[in-house]
Amino acid sequence: MVKHQPLQVYERQLCLSCITGIYGCRWKRYQRSHDDTTKWELLWSLILLFTFCLLLVWFYFWWEAHNDYNEFNWFLYNRYGEWSDGTVPILATTAAGFTYIAFLTVLALCHIAVGQQLNLHWLHKIGVTAALLTTIVGVISVNETWGQEWDIIPISLQATGPFLHIGALATVTALSWIVAGQVARAEKTVFQVVVVVLYLSVLLGLYVVPLYITSPCIMDPENLKQRPDVIGQRGASMLAPENTMVSFQRALEMNVTGLEVDVTISMDGVPFLMHDRTLQRTTDVEKVFPDRQMDDASFFNWTDLQQLNAGQWFLTDDPFWTVHTLFPKQRHQIANQSVCSLEQLLKLASYNNSTVVIRLRRPPLAHPCFHSWINDTLQTMQQSGIQQSLVIWTPDDDRMQVKKTAPGLIQASLEKRSPQSLHQDGISRLVLRYNQASAQEIRDFSQNNIKLTLFSVNEPWLYSVLWCSGVSSVSSEAPHILKKVPYPIWLMRPKEYCMLWVSADLLSFAVVIGIFIFQKYRTSGMRSYNPEQIMLSAAVRRSSRDINVMKEKLIFSGKVPRLRPGT
Repeated sequence: MVKHQPLQVYERQLCLSCITGIYGCRWKRYQRSHDDTTKWELLWSLILLFTFCLLLVWFYFWWEAHNDYNEFNWFLYNRYGEWSDGTVPILATTAAGFTYIAFLTVLALCHIAVGQQLNLHWLHKIGVTAALLTTIVGVISVNETWGQEWDIIPISLQATGPFLHIGALATVTALSWIVAGQVARAEKTVFQVVVVVLYLSVLLGLYVVPLYITSPCIMDPENLKQRPDVIGQRGASMLAPENTMVSFQRALEMNVTGLEVDVTISMDGVPFLMHDRTLQRTTDVEKVFPDRQMDDASFFNWTDLQQLNAGQWFLTDDPFWTVHTLFPKQRHQIANQSVCSLEQLLKLASYNNSTVVIRLRRPPLAHPCFHSWINDTLQTMQQSGIQQSLVIWTPDDDRMQVKKTAPGLIQASLEKRSPQSLHQDGISRLVLRYNQASAQEIRDFSQNNIKLTLFSVNEPWLYSVLWCSGVSSVSSEAPHILKKVPYPIWLMRPKEYCMLWVSADLLSFAVVIGIFIFQKYRTSGMRSYNPEQIMLSAAVRRSSRDINVMKEKLIFSGKVPRLRPGT
């Protein structure tokens, strides 16, 4: 009977099994390989890397676009006719896709670190393809319907750029462990040179990136201007239904310096507040006047408008996810709101000595007030008793007539023009979307005595950037949030930033050099065996006596029979 003794001793490699199993469904030892990755799999690795980078930008875009979620939902409403929070499914799918692709990217890097062949499983290839195509479709859709929002990326980099640079530098520095290991194990000099040159190019690029990072928050605190005034855009429209009395009252409680409103003229010449062209989104017109719900809001007379409820929609749709913060008394007050007239608002503003920014929409051609809309609005202002110096007038139509009728009004424009052109028309204020004025243009307008109001500013980081840029006022849907920003969220002197930049570069360079030296020293004495060969050689390493005994046991067991004489 032959008795065998084990010639191999395998150690369990649970971590390696998980890495290769999850990435390529190679759970068994014999399924793994240390051979070079095939060109096909290299192509899929590049596709995975590209998908990760694209999803990273896409995820960052939606993270920073939080300031304008309401604007996006309003665009969707105008296109499809129904109000819903379209950002929820986008954020959910983006977060899930980014997490999945990032996980696969980390697994791919682990394969490279341990010298395993890359072999992405076909199910993951389908997932990567789906994530890539979905993201590309999303980018194209946003570019067609909401193209102006891409400006949020360079604007947000003014607030996040210095910190993203530190994060990117730390990531690339950590990757030096994998790069140095590959270079140390490689046998071809050309491969070593190419990898080192590519890595050092990326690293040196990151070292000099701060030369191109500009942020108004990198300044001496002594040069910081006074805190920008906050104007309630349609009131406090995150806490109460827009363009209603309760919304304006909540905004005034947040110490806003002004209120921005949208004005429409009714059939009988009464200016009232309405942002949309129709009444469908912010009233119960589909219940009271079901046959007229798609009519232009200006084709209703004031008596009809008074029959509509302008607050219940806010409690039902909860457009800003804030209804749960309201007290029962506040909900009852909101549920009983009606359409607000311009005269009601002006009396409230006059009582609180608050400015009013008027955006006036001209009624359609068939409207009886098509020609008298300016005079009807000016007459309402005079009847309200508000001081003309508290009203900021934005319509460009018949501006000369307005100046003669009400010379005390503050003249403003919604169109971006040069300071010289504005002065020629007697305009002292400009109202623009926040992406329409750069930091340099803000300074130019300020130097030419043109006050600039930017909308819609709802996030503290954006408010801080505009504050450091020197803007005089902002219009916000969230005055309750900006009220909690008494100082820019970060402010750094140029010398301090330069010191931070140089220190981070020197630390990164020292770590990279140390890792390359350590990896070279670590692999210099190692033989070019794979893990299985190393364990095999260690298991069979015996003394000569043990080897002889093993050979004998492998040949036979028991006593050897005696030979017959003469044989």
